[in-house]
Amino acid sequence: MFSTYPGQVVVDHPVKVPIEHRFDPYVDNGGTLLSIAGEDFCVVAADTRQSEGYSINSRYVPKSVKLSDKTVISMGGCYADCLTLTKKIQQSMEWYHHAHGKTMSTAAVAQMLSIMLYQKRFFPFYSWCILGGLDEEGKGAVYTYDPVGSYERESCRCAGSASSLIQPFLDNQINFKNQVSQKKTLTLDQVLRITKDSFTSATERDIYTGDYLELFVITSKGVEVQKMDLKRD
Repeated sequence: MFSTYPGQVVVDHPVKVPIEHRFDPYVDNGGTLLSIAGEDFCVVAADTRQSEGYSINSRYVPKSVKLSDKTVISMGGCYADCLTLTKKIQQSMEWYHHAHGKTMSTAAVAQMLSIMLYQKRFFPFYSWCILGGLDEEGKGAVYTYDPVGSYERESCRCAGSASSLIQPFLDNQINFKNQVSQKKTLTLDQVLRITKDSFTSATERDIYTGDYLELFVITSKGVEVQKMDLKRD
């Protein structure tokens, strides 16, 4: 260090600046999921694209899992966290079946999932969960969660990268908001058509949604799985 004239200081060696090293345990793998509850049925749907940034890791990674003949769960967010959480749910349901000799109800699974998420609140699962199924009266039920376990029962909900595009559409077509016509009960065929139209439209605007659409139709007869092609670019 030397001075050329009073008040001016020139440094003759490089200044060492501390370098920040950071590890981020979370990653958003994109994708969109939704669930709609009907009078005696429930539809759970999700696309199968898994991406990271502008790269597509895989075109077929299912986000929905059948937990029982009356319950299906769908998760988006960090795939590793979703996979771990799904395994924990399945394990707890198996233990419940061995201890009580019966399958957990949809409401019981919903409460259990809330507790699991809350137990991890200081290092949460990066997962957006939607649980769909039939309640004990045989009516459709949709439970939605935040990452730390707060949940509520709704008639329809969308989560994921295209949720801001699809949720307003569901509010209008399922909950009949901002419509002059009176609210009416939708049939299963109408709900399936609305679900397919939602994802078909979302793929035109959201690069993280696409490839295939998996639909889980839950009725008193069990769970039926349908598959539909989506935009692949």
